[in-house]
Amino acid sequence: MPWYRQFWFWFVFGPLIFIIILCGFTVSIALNNADDVIIDNYYKEGRMINQTLDQDKRAKALGLSAELRFDLESGEVILRFPHIPDDASLIPEQLLLFMSHPVKASRDQPIQLRAMGAGQYHGELAIRPEYAWYLTLYPVVELAQRNQADWSLSGEINFSKGESTLLQPRVN
Repeated sequence: MPWYRQFWFWFVFGPLIFIIILCGFTVSIALNNADDVIIDNYYKEGRMINQTLDQDKRAKALGLSAELRFDLESGEVILRFPHIPDDASLIPEQLLLFMSHPVKASRDQPIQLRAMGAGQYHGELAIRPEYAWYLTLYPVVELAQRNQADWSLSGEINFSKGESTLLQPRVN
């Protein structure tokens, strides 16, 4: 009888062959769906934390906070400042809302917000967000300029629980 028809061959090597195939699938899934949790240049990001803290302190000193509402059906983003500072130049005609996905950096999206009236801004979503996101508001037009911003407001939102949130400085 040939070897491939032997019961004991399949009894011993069958589970091993199955495990090797299963490991191949597991490795391919792990490589194709890896998380973007670790940033490439953590040293540079660590040095910039003081700058972002200064932006938050400036926003707190100005008494800034913002109410943010998403309309997921139409893709609209509406931002409102409940209290506008005395110096109106601190809040420009355009703002940048940066939506950061907690796991996938490829899903991050910057949203340009344009002034609609006194303390009201409007923007459009590029993709429909789901679940949890981190939000940061900057008084700049381009994402590359965010380090030069005078202030920043931050917040989080979970779209499975609601479509609105409050943005405020991260310092106490």
